[in-house]
Amino acid sequence: MIPRYTPPEIAAIFSDESRLRRWLDVELLACDAWAEVGRIPRDALPALRAARIDPERIRVLEEEQGHDVAAFVSAVQETIDGTAAKYLHLGLTSSDVVDTALATQLRDAAAVIDRDAAALESELVEQAERHRLTVMIGRTHGMHAEPLTLGMKLANFVDEVRRARRRLASAAGEVAVGKIGGAVGTHATAPSAIEEHVCAALGLGVAPVTTQVIARDRHASFVCALALLGGVLERLATAVRLLQMSEVDELAEPFGERQKGSSAMPHKRNPVLSERICGLARTLRGYAVTAMEDVALWHERDISHSSVERVILPDACALADYALRLSTRVVSGLRVNAEHMRANLDMYGGVAFSQQVLTALIVDGGWSRERAYRTVQELAQRAREGGPGFRDLVHGAADVQDALGDARIDGCFDVRAHLGAIDETYRRLGLVTVETSRPAPAAQPLAAEARIAGGRM
Repeated sequence: MIPRYTPPEIAAIFSDESRLRRWLDVELLACDAWAEVGRIPRDALPALRAARIDPERIRVLEEEQGHDVAAFVSAVQETIDGTAAKYLHLGLTSSDVVDTALATQLRDAAAVIDRDAAALESELVEQAERHRLTVMIGRTHGMHAEPLTLGMKLANFVDEVRRARRRLASAAGEVAVGKIGGAVGTHATAPSAIEEHVCAALGLGVAPVTTQVIARDRHASFVCALALLGGVLERLATAVRLLQMSEVDELAEPFGERQKGSSAMPHKRNPVLSERICGLARTLRGYAVTAMEDVALWHERDISHSSVERVILPDACALADYALRLSTRVVSGLRVNAEHMRANLDMYGGVAFSQQVLTALIVDGGWSRERAYRTVQELAQRAREGGPGFRDLVHGAADVQDALGDARIDGCFDVRAHLGAIDETYRRLGLVTVETSRPAPAAQPLAAEARIAGGRM
């Protein structure tokens, strides 16, 4: 983990101090359980509980022994008075300690990540409600399609973040299990009662069956959930990047008063926050592939996953949480240029309303679909090529005029046709609807009654 992209709470969970403390917790809980079943004397527990962690001594012993857990056990035993030291690590294998402690780290990291995902969801909900009627052009294939609202665009992200949270909660539940099963998972050296006691005390589930390690499909699922969360954040950030392009200029991420967009070009306001989110999402996807590579360990375990997980598990948690916090910053500080949205919506004189004209010619004018489509397509193409605006061309086409008349043609350009079902979508998502929505910022949203007319909104 590098400090630049590591939130302090995640760093604390995966610090060496935290890891060693959790290892000792597992060891001491196992001793408590052994005392419960009468395998070690109860009067040894006070000395065991007074055990201390000396990171420097552990480091020295690891260099000598070439084994981190063995060095940890030796160093801790040195701090235990009397004969009680011999009971530390009784019946355990290294992975009993490492995997069980790791499960608590991933569980705690998932809680932090979900808290920050909830904060992003809240900001998205607030913006979606605020901009429920902020009309803009929708785009498919990067091209103008039909009108929608910024609120609807953001409502999609509300739904996606919620799904990402559910996936992460499920994956966190899968990985939050411990094991005290011995060298090959048979409980030959540590009965299941020891395992159950340790896991219950740590708030973990018990893996029903294990090898020497907890199966790594659980960890792969967890990292994949983080990668999918990253993908959701990347789609959000990509939308901001595309809408911030100079030629579009509909949205912009926040830009500080003293911020510099370029060392050479003072005019620049680059979407660097959104670009950073996209880059981190790519890294998370790479970690997901690596985590899946760890699933197929040899027989009852090999150690090929260990070095991998020391990197990807702390990093994946850190990057996902950092990207969430950055996304929340972008959404909460989003700059909305409603005037540009309106201008872009009316580009070429309202060609975005072509389907309404098409439908009117078929239903009200009695035309065949092919005739109606080709007629409207030709008028739209002429508008795009620099002729009169699309609406003016539709009014000026004699055959269309004869079929529909001025009033019906005007109705085709009424934006309300594209807004009528928004409240139903909001109700499905549990968002505030038109009856109770808060007032939007002045001059930003387009009123539901607004219409395209003569190139103006």
